[in-house]
Amino acid sequence: MAIVEVKRTSKLGAEFFGTATLVCVVVGSGVMGTNLSQDAGVALLINTISTIFALALLILTLGPISGAHFNPVVSLWLFATKQQKGRETLAYIPAQVGGAIAGAILANAMFDLPAIQFSTHARVSTGTLIGEVLATAGLIAVIGILSHRSQGNLIAVAVAAWIGSAYFFTSSTSFANPAVTIGRIFSNTFAGIEASSVLPFIGAQLVGAALGLLIVRGVARA
Repeated sequence: MAIVEVKRTSKLGAEFFGTATLVCVVVGSGVMGTNLSQDAGVALLINTISTIFALALLILTLGPISGAHFNPVVSLWLFATKQQKGRETLAYIPAQVGGAIAGAILANAMFDLPAIQFSTHARVSTGTLIGEVLATAGLIAVIGILSHRSQGNLIAVAVAAWIGSAYFFTSSTSFANPAVTIGRIFSNTFAGIEASSVLPFIGAQLVGAALGLLIVRGVARA
């Protein structure tokens, strides 16, 4: 019993740490980008490159411990496909959200900004919500199809590649993650999102996850 509990604690710790690090990278590289350049394109490029490398490394490092979800829609997809129990899924999501908030606060403090702050960056429009549906659907499709083909060793690189690409081709800059979306409320910086934009974004992400599941099932039957 004690061994099982330690293992579960390690998984939740990995999800908390991984999501916290990911959001710290997203927010921190956004601040660094705007400090280095007044050009929004250059700032986005800095933000994207940093996120790509960190995401791939986090998945490679923590994947053997927790699966490296760092994302409630990934955990929910695993539950929906009966690859993860409901109790474990329900435990993962608070760890991911808590980690995301901690990561944003850490990034704020690292750049000598007020540790607790709230974004005023409104992001909701028809286009950005479509972007979130597409970004999340693609994320789930990439993970699901590679898993179906028993190519899990490629997921770290493939997920990082998808998110990095979607930073540039989606109008929302590809949040594709409810936990990260919530965490980014807590930084009034380049990467922030206003609280009123969060629920529409999460709704779009859930729709995207369902669409991604349908894509995977279609491919799996092919």
